[in-house]
Amino acid sequence: MNLNKKQKKQIEIARQKIQKLRQRLTGAKVQMDDAQEVKNLEQEIAAQEELIKKYQEDS
Repeated sequence: MNLNKKQKKQIEIARQKIQKLRQRLTGAKVQMDDAQEVKNLEQEIAAQEELIKKYQEDS
């Protein structure tokens, strides 16, 4: 798995986004004002994880 600098940076950014999204998801689950927000956050997390997987497979 030989990633170039750009791919490594994009993976790092995606992981940071996932961390922030998980924090928001936890808060959204505690304060269930909008059930759709939970679904949206889960979808965003899945999309970021898929992006990481794609970069790792492409290398």
